[in-house]
Amino acid sequence: MQDKIDALTTQLIEKNEQLSASKARTWIELLWSDFESSYARAGYDYKGAAVTEMVITKWIEGYGDQLHEFASSNEKYKHLLEADDFLN
Repeated sequence: MQDKIDALTTQLIEKNEQLSASKARTWIELLWSDFESSYARAGYDYKGAAVTEMVITKWIEGYGDQLHEFASSNEKYKHLLEADDFLN
């Protein structure tokens, strides 16, 4: 799964130059976790990492260049995405 997260992180960095590598990875991990937990809460059977990867890829293609704008307006993610880049 880490390979998939790494690949999605790279895709997001290519789509949005506003995001550092660590913030892009944080976004991918948050999107991954939120999608899988929301899917499970809705009562759907787990379809595997490939489905999660496909959905996140579509989100990156559609919204990747705007994700940095979303962080400042959503309290759920704001504290995670406005922190200093401790990984770079």
